[in-house]
Amino acid sequence: MHIVMSPDKKPFFAATYIPKETRFGIIGMLELVPMLKNSWKDRRKKLMESGDQSIEILRSGSEKTGAGKPDSSLLDSAYKELETYFDSLNGGFGNAPKFPSAHHLFFLLRYYNRTGSVNALHMVEKTLSSMAHGGIYDHIGFGFHRYSTDARWILPHFEKMLYDQAMLAMAYTEAYQATGGDAYKITAKEIFTYVLRDMTSSDGTFYSAEDADSEGMEGKFYLWTLKELDEALEPDDIPTVSDGRFAEKIFNTEEPGNYFDTATGGKTGMNILYTGRPVPEIASELHIPENVLRQRREKIRQRLFLARQSRVRPQKDDKILTDWNGLMIASLAKAAEAFGEQIYADTAARAVDFILSKMRDRDGRLFHRYRDGEAAIPAYLNDYAFLIWGLIELYETTFEARYLATALELNDDMIKHFANEEKDGFYFTAEDAEQLPVRRIELHDSAVPSGNSIVMLNLIRLSRITGNTKFENMAGMLAQRFSGNVVKYPSAYTGFLCALDFALGPSYEVVIAGNKDAADTGIMLKSLRSNFIPDKVVILNDPGRPDGIKDIAPFIRYQTSIGGRATAYVCSHERCEYPTTEPERMLELLNMK
Repeated sequence: MHIVMSPDKKPFFAATYIPKETRFGIIGMLELVPMLKNSWKDRRKKLMESGDQSIEILRSGSEKTGAGKPDSSLLDSAYKELETYFDSLNGGFGNAPKFPSAHHLFFLLRYYNRTGSVNALHMVEKTLSSMAHGGIYDHIGFGFHRYSTDARWILPHFEKMLYDQAMLAMAYTEAYQATGGDAYKITAKEIFTYVLRDMTSSDGTFYSAEDADSEGMEGKFYLWTLKELDEALEPDDIPTVSDGRFAEKIFNTEEPGNYFDTATGGKTGMNILYTGRPVPEIASELHIPENVLRQRREKIRQRLFLARQSRVRPQKDDKILTDWNGLMIASLAKAAEAFGEQIYADTAARAVDFILSKMRDRDGRLFHRYRDGEAAIPAYLNDYAFLIWGLIELYETTFEARYLATALELNDDMIKHFANEEKDGFYFTAEDAEQLPVRRIELHDSAVPSGNSIVMLNLIRLSRITGNTKFENMAGMLAQRFSGNVVKYPSAYTGFLCALDFALGPSYEVVIAGNKDAADTGIMLKSLRSNFIPDKVVILNDPGRPDGIKDIAPFIRYQTSIGGRATAYVCSHERCEYPTTEPERMLELLNMK
């Protein structure tokens, strides 16, 4: 995004990508700058009027639009809108270009959990499956590209963003919990393989992005000619099967290339590798067992991966951003629970330790960016919201109370420096940050959920964990403030609606009283984690761990184990059921049986 503004910061011109020189109908910077100079000289008054109008539009977007108490009808309306926009043939929403929009999938999974809507789950599964089989997914090195330029998820814009990896890994993890489908688990773990291999710094934090271009060409690192494929693979890897070679069959390559030039629409002779459909369908078409297909495909993938490593890689954006790292921390923590992978929890913890030690000032306030040994730029709302989200998830994974204590500290700082006077909305910038023409309060989701949406969800969860109703009251005021916006176009606010789903309930506070390392406690936790129960908080009351959790959640002092066995206390709407030592009974109380 390019913004041109007056010396007093009134924006009068805005555009997205501007190349250096004019091409394909897009004006270039070398031509644009002289035009802007002449306009500033000859039409300054008109430009300033345009700037004033822009400021008013920005200011109006932060005004209160409350229209009563939000209820479940908003959830129903958002579902119906997404159903209208859903591409039943290819998955996803709308036409090309298509973005992953993981927060839509989060919402639909929660709507399915609330209503049992089979179609809501179908929209999630169709979208996740289509993306995982399409060219938007890197089938050789793993990870998702930024978006698809076509409606079928085949032709990507090749940039890879950290936030996409975090959000999509979370969506596949939750889909696995909701359905038990191993394909979702495999994709989530492959995303983490890519992030841990290529996007993780020596300090344990996560880089921001990888560029789309290498050697002056978009996608060159990822594209293949048939000759390049043949040279990378040994003859026995590509036996004749049916009417074509095996590698060509499984990756849908062809002689003129399947990759189109986005400007001319012509084929380039290059191929993007994609599978297009699930393994069972490919195996049936080729008349070979699924296990044989998987083994042969993996052998080919590894050979192609090694061959690709000799190419010039796209440039890496190696700055560390607090907000995007917060998303990855949350995603890793969720996956550590769902898949039982300790390395994910350890990786998330390492990133947290770095941010808290290197990206805070003397007063404990966060910085937004770290690079080359320098932490800089005062944190924005998203930095606080997303990192607090990650800390809450990491507590529920490790049950180390220090993560909750830090989340509460940061939450207090966020309220102090970002909340408006009425405490019913949060500005994107702190009150002592650089002064802008408009200090905005935003709820609209973009590539990631809005900061206010995640703040609302964090406040509800922290309220349920601590018993401090102040947080939930603040979340309720935030919901009322934005209800007027949401009712007009609910599907644009699915991040907010995930928080509303939790607030409306039924939601649960689950306290497990028992030794963390005991087998029966592990069984109880595994029962919780193997199911999709999004609207809950989980606290561990381990008598052998004096780590301060009872100071954070004082009500658990009286929720102790029965007969020395791991015991579950399930509470909802300030009412607790009779405690149980049986995992099956615990799930019944959570409406999972």
